[in-house]
Amino acid sequence: MDLGMIGLGRMGGNMAQRLVRGGHRVVGFARNPATRKQMEEKGIASAASLEALVNELKQPRVIWIMVPAGAAVDETITALMPLLAPDDVIIEGGNSNYKDTQRRAQMLETSMIHYVDTGTSGGVWGLQNGYSIMVGGDEKVVARLRPIFETLAPAPDKGWGRVGPSGAGHFTKMIHNGIEYGMMQAYGEGFAILHRKKEFNLDLHQIAEIWRDGSVVQSWLLDLTAAALAENPGLEGIAPYVSDSGEGRWTVAEAIDLDVAAPVITLALLQRLQSRDSESFSNKLLSALRNQFGGHEMKKE
Repeated sequence: MDLGMIGLGRMGGNMAQRLVRGGHRVVGFARNPATRKQMEEKGIASAASLEALVNELKQPRVIWIMVPAGAAVDETITALMPLLAPDDVIIEGGNSNYKDTQRRAQMLETSMIHYVDTGTSGGVWGLQNGYSIMVGGDEKVVARLRPIFETLAPAPDKGWGRVGPSGAGHFTKMIHNGIEYGMMQAYGEGFAILHRKKEFNLDLHQIAEIWRDGSVVQSWLLDLTAAALAENPGLEGIAPYVSDSGEGRWTVAEAIDLDVAAPVITLALLQRLQSRDSESFSNKLLSALRNQFGGHEMKKE
């Protein structure tokens, strides 16, 4: 199957490589000529413009967008629309807000262009292990795209599926990432407690390796924890600063809208926000208040 790929960053490039290995013809577009050259060296045809990309594909065309969520997606769709024809398909594989996905699908429907959202998990390991793909969109259109998803998934019958109409794929991936926040936070806190218990001189990498087999807490995240601790047992040189890409915030907002209690995911998000505040005004005020009402000593900077 012919496929155009817009956004040949690390994940997009890896996905393109997996598709080529699976027998698909992939034409990639990236603004940076050096990126296009790298992809060509890996057997991926490249186009120097969106017009050239579209012209390289057979109708009905399939174009997979892997660009940052938000304005970049809208700008790419706006640029593509005059170049596409009815029955062409745009697949959006980024971490977009599902409400934006629903809006875009409705807009493209007037031009009879299909919009499929694919929440995609697997990170840099997807090239080797395959990707988990949560698909939203018209059932018949998704069926047409089945060979693509079967190639990208860990196995043709595992790790992917159509979960519902437009927006459902990105919604499911949003909740997936919210769960991920909670799991990562639990691992982080547990290993922090182990690390603080100095009297036992615990080997955290050894413990992670023990838990990887037979334990109820075994998971791929634990595998990655073990790998990180093998590389850097004391985590030297790493700042205690944790970013977020938005999905956790959206998950918490959705939980509030739906009256669903989600304390673990919410607190995991708040912990990430707190990690970025090296000059916490609220903590300074707490210290000042303890001094005001109880005369407790304040630690000075």
